[in-house]
Amino acid sequence: MQKSSHFAREDSQEHLPPTHPHHIVNMKRRTLAGTCGVGVFIFAFAFIAIAFATPSWLVSDYRITGAKLDRLGLWVHCFRSLQDVNDGSLRRFFVGCRWVYDPFTTGYDEIRGFLLPAFMIATQFFYTVAFIGMLVSAIGVLVFFLCAGPDQKHFITLIRSLGYVLLGAGVSAAIAVIVFACFGNRNGWMPEHANNWFGWSFVLACVGTVFTLVAATLFLTEAHVQQRKRLQFKESQTRFELVRG
Repeated sequence: MQKSSHFAREDSQEHLPPTHPHHIVNMKRRTLAGTCGVGVFIFAFAFIAIAFATPSWLVSDYRITGAKLDRLGLWVHCFRSLQDVNDGSLRRFFVGCRWVYDPFTTGYDEIRGFLLPAFMIATQFFYTVAFIGMLVSAIGVLVFFLCAGPDQKHFITLIRSLGYVLLGAGVSAAIAVIVFACFGNRNGWMPEHANNWFGWSFVLACVGTVFTLVAATLFLTEAHVQQRKRLQFKESQTRFELVRG
């Protein structure tokens, strides 16, 4: 009887799921999607921030010595010699770089309607929304990279929220660059538009937009993978408890 009970215990132990760590669902802190998402975000944030602050969205051909425009960005305009259209005596010219909302230069506020047509205001608005979204996302990425882990309750919510914020920032940036690409170098705005072209700041804005959308996709993928792993882990724990019980 003792032998039979001994064999029965051994048989029941053989049907228990293995408890070796390698047989438990692997709950990594980050998967490949999350790691790549952090790397892509760093480049996207740098490109978006540089394009936001630099005045080279539209530049004039440097080989033309008599060009009126030098370069312009979202917030700064640089002119070589722009005549004030509101000056009837034709004696006032704007030279050098100025903040577009400069309150100190005489007559500069009077040509602000020329400097900021509707499409330019739309570009400023949507790109500013994108930049704010990147700042908010930077905080989330730091928390995700340095502090958060899959054992925390709101880990997946953090990643999913990060993905959606980046998606919104990417869409806003895309609207901004598309609007500027359609109207930024049209005839009737900046002088001598045939000699102007889109500068490196605009190129960085376009690249940053693409990288932002890619980062959003990677973080949303990371959230999906972590969610699936958490469900698998819970299911494995449930099966283990049922068998032991």
